[in-house]
Parts: sequence; structure tokens; C-alpha cells
Amino acid sequence: MSHDIRTPMNAILGYSQLMKKELTDPKLLDYQSKIEQSGNLLLSIINNVLDMARIESGKTELDEEFLDAEEVISEIMSVFGEEARKKGITMTYDWSPEKHHLFVDQTKIKEIFLNLISNAVKYTPEGGSINISSKALPCTRPGYVKIMTVVQDTGIGMSPEYLPHVFDSFTRERNATTSKIGGTGLGMPIVKKLVELMGGTIEVESELGKGTKFTLILEHRIADESYFVQKKVVTEHEKKDILKGKKFLLAEDNDLNAEIAMAILEDMGIIVDRVEDGIECVARIEKESPQNYDLILMDIHMPNMDGYKAAQSIRRLEDPKKSSIPIIAMTANAFEEDRRNALDAGMNGHIAKPIDVSKMEDVLFSVLN
Repeated sequence: MSHDIRTPMNAILGYSQLMKKELTDPKLLDYQSKIEQSGNLLLSIINNVLDMARIESGKTELDEEFLDAEEVISEIMSVFGEEARKKGITMTYDWSPEKHHLFVDQTKIKEIFLNLISNAVKYTPEGGSINISSKALPCTRPGYVKIMTVVQDTGIGMSPEYLPHVFDSFTRERNATTSKIGGTGLGMPIVKKLVELMGGTIEVESELGKGTKFTLILEHRIADESYFVQKKVVTEHEKKDILKGKKFLLAEDNDLNAEIAMAILEDMGIIVDRVEDGIECVARIEKESPQNYDLILMDIHMPNMDGYKAAQSIRRLEDPKKSSIPIIAMTANAFEEDRRNALDAGMNGHIAKPIDVSKMEDVLFSVLN
């Protein structure tokens, strides 16, 4: 279901991005911008509905990895920084816990704070303020830290009647719907269920016309010092230099998706050949010189042989240079276990459709570098 919905969304958003580069008429550029905004909003709604279905079916699992927790919230605040500035909203963030190098499910923690902070910006009128603060609480669990994060705004608030239903699916406060503020009524239920999945708690306090305060408490495993390796900061220009001139083999059966991917890659200066299924992909690698391709971009749902089997077949080739070629899944299978399945099949990375060009560039650079 996720794959079938995301595939046409990839075409809509992909062609919209490609069209933008060709337009000069301000009126047409405005139309394109509105198509892209609406497409991204639709994708967000689709993601929420699919996430809720997965959570309720019990298929959602935690996949923890090392990260700097302090930077996660700062990064999300920067996403909404421009929107807040336009509304004259003051946003502040204070982090006081000594420990911030932690093991966390990055995707899920970002989803929690994306929902909380986006709602704060959405429901806070011009000239208001949003304050986010994190502090450590006493923790009895060895090797863990307990962190309380408060997201507080001076927004429109919620009525006492609605407050008990804020975490119910498909419910929205009437003063939000009458003021034409968009939403699905799924953001807060997803937050609640993700917090519970992580073994934490979330509480809400609110008053009409005075604002809302969410209090989130989670325990996280502290990362060992060996993880604190300083990564070299790489500029966008350096990334483009590393990608430029590389030759990729694209395995993609859908003509529209192939056209979009090839246009994006060629715009990065990458040379691209295409095959239409897994059997063709394996045959091409067997036939060509080991030096001919720097990387394979592999769709998963393909006729004759799917991407997982194709990757496994390539990894079993006798020539070590051919069997070790980097392979990245580029697929509408966008959930966390889809990424894990790709890695289990011998791939080196995962790019979800619809394609986010910036994220795609990061993954390509990370694997090739």
C-alpha cells in the first residue's frame, strides 16, 4: 500500500522539481510552487495515515543509533525558523543535560519533535513565542539518562472540553478548524504512540487564548566515548566534486521514475545507464568491466527479479571487484524495516521515494566517500 501510493507521488513531486528548472514566467513559477507545496502536504498526510496504520498493527519497532540529541532539536527548529520569522514568533531553546551523545531511534524522535514544534508554530499567532527546554531528571537505570523536554507556546490554546481528546485519532479542536488551519488530526496520536513505544510519557496543559505546554519524558542509553569521533565537515561544493563524473547503473522498471532519477543524477554531473529489472542488472555487471560502474541504484519492486535478489546475486559474483560494487536501494518501500531489509540483502544504503534531492546527495556521498 505504501509502495503503491508513494510511486505516483514520486512522479508528481519529481516532475514538479524538474519543471521548476525550466520555468522563467513568474506566474508559472508560482503555479509550480503551489503544486509542490500541495504535493508535500499530501505526502505528509499519506505518511501520517500509513504511520498510524503501522503503529496500530504492532509492526513498528525501535531502531536505535548514535546521535547528538541536542542537535536533533536544533535542526528541527531551523526547519521552521523561516516560517516563525515571517510570523514574528520568537523561538528559544535551552539544553541543560550534561549527556547529549545518546542511542536513540533517530527517525521516531525527529517525528515526535517535528509534530510538537510544527504545531507550536502553526497555532501561535504573529508576535507570539515558543520555548523549548530540556533538562535531566534523576535516573535509577544504570547507563541511561532521563530527559524532560518541554515545548511551550503562546498560541491559541485548547478548550477544557477538547483537552482529554488531544491524543485521539482524527480529532481536531473546533477553533483550529474554523480558523482554517490545516491538519489531519493524526499528529498528536502518532506522537503519543511513539512516546509509549519508547517507554516514555507525554502530558499536555493548555488554556484557550493563552497557549499550550507539552511535557515529554524519555530515558535514553548513554553513548560510549568511542562514538564521539569528530566528523570532517564537508562542504556542498566538495560533495558535488566527488559525485561529478561518476558512472551509475540504475535498475528501475517504471519509465516515469527512471526519467526523474536520471534527470536528477545527470544534473549532479553523474553519467547514468539504465536497466529495467534485476536479471538485466546482474547480467550487465557480469558483462561489463569492474571499473565501468561506481555504484548501482536499485529499485526493489521489479519484474523477473526484485532488487533484493539482484543485490544478493551480485554479492555472490566471483570477481571481488564486481561483488563489492556499492549498491543503494532507491525505492517507494520507505519504512525503517525496508532500510534494514536492503542492508540485510547486501546493499550499502537506502533512498526513499519520493526522492528528496538533498537527502539523496547525502546518501550517495556517504557511500562513495
